[in-house]
Amino acid sequence: MDRFDAMQAFARVVEAGSFTKAAKTLHMSRTSVTQLIQQLEARLRVKLLHRTTRQVKVTADGAAYYERVVRLLADMDDAETSLSSASALPRGRLRVDVPSPFARIILVPALPAFHARYPDIQLHLGVSDRMVDLIGDNVDCVVRGGTITDQSLIARHVGDLQLGAYAAPAYLQRAGAIAHPSELEDSQHCIVGFMSSRTGRLFPYAMRRGEVLLEVQGRHMLAVDDGNAYLAAGLAGLGLLWLPDYMARGPVEQGELVPVLQDWNFDPMPIHIAFPPSRHVSNKLRVFIDWVVELMVQHAPVARQP
Repeated sequence: MDRFDAMQAFARVVEAGSFTKAAKTLHMSRTSVTQLIQQLEARLRVKLLHRTTRQVKVTADGAAYYERVVRLLADMDDAETSLSSASALPRGRLRVDVPSPFARIILVPALPAFHARYPDIQLHLGVSDRMVDLIGDNVDCVVRGGTITDQSLIARHVGDLQLGAYAAPAYLQRAGAIAHPSELEDSQHCIVGFMSSRTGRLFPYAMRRGEVLLEVQGRHMLAVDDGNAYLAAGLAGLGLLWLPDYMARGPVEQGELVPVLQDWNFDPMPIHIAFPPSRHVSNKLRVFIDWVVELMVQHAPVARQP
């Protein structure tokens, strides 16, 4: 039995709550992971996990051992990256999940410069607008817009997206100009709805003009849970969109979208990088976070507080 492999397998099973998920993220068979845990328990002469047909729970001894194992694995990683060559060039696989428009417009076009700077980092990029289970899916960090409500995560505020309302010229020709947000509630105008992939609920939008604050839900014929599909629906004339500047800039310059309700303002949308507190902040994760901060300074700097 390789003790390092066994400890790593045990830590992943505890974090994922499943032998199958742990095996997938470790690129091992479920049988191999099971055998490593059994060998580890035999060596330690304690029961580390309670197994049932539906779930895996850590025992009291297993919980105490897990805390020691996580620190030990982190110390081993630190020992490797403390070497001058490793410190200068972070290496290894980094699992990141980002929203689809952010990946397409900002992150992926900038990746050649990132890989030129850090050629030994292998980036595994999940592209979606769904809520990712960072522990269960073995993701190192996520980039997300809005407020991070999960108190179990560490979140770093890296930027603020400026928002505006937009519509396709074909939509405005068909439905007419819009002068006030309240018109979005009548039968003439509609929006493209953006819904939570987890709950299916549509996100409302708060709009301000002077002392007046309105929360707009609006009528919709279509609701989607993906940013690229949301933009495509607006370009097709299916309704008004609420977009961050970086998504609207290209279509506006090409005449595919027109700003509307420009005398109304939106609160900026904060952008965060979030990661689990149990996940060791490795050198490769640290340089990736710093790089995303650099991108945000260019595309969506943190808004100054009044």
